[in-house]
Amino acid sequence: MAQDIRKQELNNDLRARLPQEIRDAGKMVAVNNGSFPPYEIVTGTKLEGATKDFSDAIGQILGVEIGHASVAGLPALLSGINSGRYQFAMGPVGDYPDRQKSNDFVDWVREYVVFAVEKGNPQGITSLDTACGKRIAVMSGGSAEKVIKEHSEKCAAAGKPAVEVQSFTDQPSSILAVRSKRSDAFFSSQAPLTYFVQQANGQLELSGVGQSNGFKDIYQGAVVQKGSPLAGVLLDAFKILIGNGTYAAIMKKWGLENNMTDKPGINQGI
Repeated sequence: MAQDIRKQELNNDLRARLPQEIRDAGKMVAVNNGSFPPYEIVTGTKLEGATKDFSDAIGQILGVEIGHASVAGLPALLSGINSGRYQFAMGPVGDYPDRQKSNDFVDWVREYVVFAVEKGNPQGITSLDTACGKRIAVMSGGSAEKVIKEHSEKCAAAGKPAVEVQSFTDQPSSILAVRSKRSDAFFSSQAPLTYFVQQANGQLELSGVGQSNGFKDIYQGAVVQKGSPLAGVLLDAFKILIGNGTYAAIMKKWGLENNMTDKPGINQGI
């Protein structure tokens, strides 16, 4: 991960569009939901990963320092932004219509939801349809939790065993549950699961790849308060990074080639 990322030039037009209080402070605080590799790798107070690289690059474009703070769980992240405690989350956080009611999303990632299972997939979990009666780990408050709970109801309605939904506040705990055989699978975003599978020394594999798994097209992105001028500023900053090749360089650096988009946008989730 030692690849250098080019330093960005200050864009005075974008800086002028920042709220006055941010320009006066010369800094913003972006909140994260703990480790979400390879986007966000949190060790103590240190943040690494693609999100950190994008934060640094966008901070250079806007002429501000972007600091980082961690909270436990997506609800705490969203409430922290809406209360004004944090200016935004670089994310990426899943963009869905119900979340757009209270926040705006600046989408910079295409994502898919799949399963991480024990090597050899002994429980035969290959799709949502095969999850009935299984112990499925999910992130608390996330979109995958909602989908798997809805599917569990469908299992019961069809006379099949319900899904045992196991909710965790962070990715590492969810992966550990699968590796220690306390969960049969972890149902989550493909990008971080790919990372965790690579780090698992052959103990895990991906399953359900290439299927919708209860989701429509998935967009993920930065999160701001509803109606915040930061949305347009961040969108245009990402367009600059895509145009000058930095976006592709960062995504490839962290093995995220399959999650790139050439059309960032605001509230694209459907």
